[in-house]
Amino acid sequence: MSEFTPTVTGTGVRARVQRFGGFLAGMVMPNIGAFIAWGLITALFIPTGWTPNETVASLVDPIILYLLPILIAYTGGRMVHGQRGAVIASIAVMGVIVATDKPQFLGAMIVGPLAALLLKQFDRALDGRIKSGFEMLVNNFSLGIFGGAMAIGAYFGIAPLTSGLTSVLGNAVDFLVERGLLPLASIVIEPAKILFLNNAINQGVLTPLGIDQAADTGKSILFMLESNPGPGLGILLAFLFFGPRAIRPSAPAAIIVQFFGGIHEIYFPYVLMKPILLIGAVLGGATGVGFFLLTGVGLVASPSPGSIIAYALVAAPGDFPVILVGILLSAAVSFVVCSFLMGFGRKEKREAAAEDDAAQAQALADAQAATAANKATSKGTAAPSASN
Repeated sequence: MSEFTPTVTGTGVRARVQRFGGFLAGMVMPNIGAFIAWGLITALFIPTGWTPNETVASLVDPIILYLLPILIAYTGGRMVHGQRGAVIASIAVMGVIVATDKPQFLGAMIVGPLAALLLKQFDRALDGRIKSGFEMLVNNFSLGIFGGAMAIGAYFGIAPLTSGLTSVLGNAVDFLVERGLLPLASIVIEPAKILFLNNAINQGVLTPLGIDQAADTGKSILFMLESNPGPGLGILLAFLFFGPRAIRPSAPAAIIVQFFGGIHEIYFPYVLMKPILLIGAVLGGATGVGFFLLTGVGLVASPSPGSIIAYALVAAPGDFPVILVGILLSAAVSFVVCSFLMGFGRKEKREAAAEDDAAQAQALADAQAATAANKATSKGTAAPSASN
């Protein structure tokens, strides 16, 4: 019998967190290109960049303080209430932007959808009650009035709260960094990735804090906590050399997609087949974070997807060779631990007596179906059928 039996439901706390994480990712991920553009401009033209240029570097602050939060709010508003939601979200987020001199990504994630939701409720209440010929007048003025009110409310009510929360989270990260405890974050992050809970952590906390840190210091280690492709590479290499015979041929293609393409979810089914391999993922992730922390390296923007190519593009000047060593170290630790947990192939031979290749292949197919279901739940959509 397979070690893994998929049991995925769309209800419960985990499903709600998955959907929440999917919503956060939906606000951030479409705008990753803008984040990368900011990161590249920062890496190239700030005084400590590759080619310092004071004139071009003047773009850095306006992009991070204004453009990026507005894009996040716009996208969140559009997700809630279409174009009208996007417009009111963009107006309302200005309240939190001008209330502080710090990047307000957290504020944008709150204010944008909230403003759009309030307008949606108002539009729903008036649906069918506006006399013909007055629709445009009512729609434009309602959006303007609500938008202005939300911007003022965000300035006085939401900005202090988000600024305080950002400070608390930043202080918590500083506490872990100063005491060398940041590698412990892998205990939460690596299992969360497998269950598609990583978006709530990465997009909701790590990316905003990382951008804030990068704006102050020019780079951040926080961008590498979840996106490190090393642990996944190590797991796939362990399957390539010591996994079940029926599954080994699938590993090389998965390695290319995961390490160079940055699509980490391709290795999730392998872990779901043998959940004990989470130990290797956690230890590999912690090794990478510890090395990054020890050497003081960082990225200037979030690498999305988490590909080694993306790492090369957004690494702080001079840091990529060291970062590459850290990624390979994390892969090596993950590979050794997972290989040990799979008995370096000897355990697979014993299992083969009771479970044939077809059953092993079916176990992987079941795990892939469970991964697809988890991903669908995280996005709030129906899971695809596992049948062929």
